[in-house]
Amino acid sequence: MSGAPLRVGNASGFYGDRFDALREMLTGGPLDVLTGDYLAELTMLILGRNRLKGPGRGYAATFLRQLEEGLGLAHERGVKIVANAGGLDPAGLADAVRALAERVGVPARVGHVEGDNLPVPDGFLTANAYLGGGGIAACLRAGADVVVTGRTTDAALVTGPAAARFGWGPDDLDALAGAVVAGHVLECGTQATGGNYAFFGEHDVRRPGFPVAEIHADGSCVITKHDGTGGVVDVGTVTAQLLYETDGARYAGPDATARLDTVRLTRLGPDRVRVDGVRGEAPPPTLKAGLTRLGGWRNEVVFVLTGLDVEAKARLVRAQFTDALERSGARGPAEVRWELARTDHADAGTEERAAALLRLVVRDRDADAVGRAVSGAAVELALGSYPGFHVTAPPGPGAPYGVFEARYVPAADVAHVAVRPDGSREAVDHPVRTRPLAPVDEPPLPEPYPAGPTRRAPLGLIAGARSGDKGGDANIGVWVRDDDAWRWLAHELTVERFRELLPETAGLTVVRHVLPNLRALNFTVRGLLGEGVAARARFDPQAKAVGEWLRSRWLPVPVPLLERAHAPSPEVTV
Repeated sequence: MSGAPLRVGNASGFYGDRFDALREMLTGGPLDVLTGDYLAELTMLILGRNRLKGPGRGYAATFLRQLEEGLGLAHERGVKIVANAGGLDPAGLADAVRALAERVGVPARVGHVEGDNLPVPDGFLTANAYLGGGGIAACLRAGADVVVTGRTTDAALVTGPAAARFGWGPDDLDALAGAVVAGHVLECGTQATGGNYAFFGEHDVRRPGFPVAEIHADGSCVITKHDGTGGVVDVGTVTAQLLYETDGARYAGPDATARLDTVRLTRLGPDRVRVDGVRGEAPPPTLKAGLTRLGGWRNEVVFVLTGLDVEAKARLVRAQFTDALERSGARGPAEVRWELARTDHADAGTEERAAALLRLVVRDRDADAVGRAVSGAAVELALGSYPGFHVTAPPGPGAPYGVFEARYVPAADVAHVAVRPDGSREAVDHPVRTRPLAPVDEPPLPEPYPAGPTRRAPLGLIAGARSGDKGGDANIGVWVRDDDAWRWLAHELTVERFRELLPETAGLTVVRHVLPNLRALNFTVRGLLGEGVAARARFDPQAKAVGEWLRSRWLPVPVPLLERAHAPSPEVTV
């Protein structure tokens, strides 16, 4: 790891992240590149709807407001800024950044990347391919101070600057894969520094700082954060983010496929974790493409059931609502879902703690089917239903919901173009060497943990977890912090046990991936989220808390593991 590393920071994990993070990262410590990830599956739908309202609405406007101060700070410190805030209109955002630079009097050479926009099929709002980092690298090599893109992979915000700095070509697969891993750790901002962390109680995570990757010429890196910022970087926080929204040992991207089963994590000291050993393979011959469309209309009513006889009250209001809807003569919604959340406590000291929530969600392609008929049927019950009748909010007219679909297109059919700061255009070639994606053979499991006394306890006393969404699928990564716990987890948390602990997954396809280097299991649950987050078909539409649900479930745990569950993590410091 000789030579000065490339210090890449992150200042945004989603459209709506902490506004002052860009300034904090530019003033908090040394950086070479500052990245910002503004795009998610849901964001593209939001931008697509915004674009229908008029021109200039296809990019993340927050980024421009952040740059009003940040552009000058970056110029003073010699920091390049790379962000995918261009959304559906990277050229428009690039023009807006140039106009801003002129207005605030800061010289800025701006490049952008385009070509991700695909022909939009009938009935869809947006269609975009996930590009790699080649266009970003070309803009930086041409002297850009700011590079904005549309839909790239999240990791491309790091692979592009690293390839430009170190001169990597498409055959430097191990190095590129290392940068892919670094980019994946950085992409969600403070999730790498203690945010949303299973063992949050062990650290002060009230305001975690944003992460930094010190990337070396061989693709290895050190994950850290600016001195004096909140949160923590340790093997656990990095492991959690590595498992987030991944599917199996091969983490594919247009620059390289990273083998997550080769990743090594080593604690170097406080808030410093080395990531090395990453092996890379040629990328797939296809690019992922995300398509969004309006799926229909939905409405929601939440009835509050207080005190005694909660189950009987729920049965009454369901029957009354169904009868009122039928008597109205309106066609009922195509999908009607009821869910009773028993949030109530017996002999509660406050009314709120005595209350349960009965949630009604309806969906249909016709706005009228979920609008006045539904809200009217709910409202007319107000004086003639269960005792204590009220709802959390007045029923409304319904709202549109969206659908995200993933498809795959030949990489050769997608024009990847870097528009340099001088306006000239450079076509970016896709890698010639490709490798179709295929599962890896399951590695051998460790020796089982010795038989002995057990006690029923929550899984989360032993294991951490992080979960998220990929379209309609949910991903749940589970890891432990020492070898003995790994010997137990690898044999205990089978697919069958997973389904037993999470009954909602019983009728779905569940795939388990084993990652021994991380002491981790990664589960993919196909179809748990229906048509995806934009459709909001589920209480937790992005599966953000499925991992915490799993950790809360009880099962027999070896007593020796429980006895040292709160001992410090046996990380190695070198």
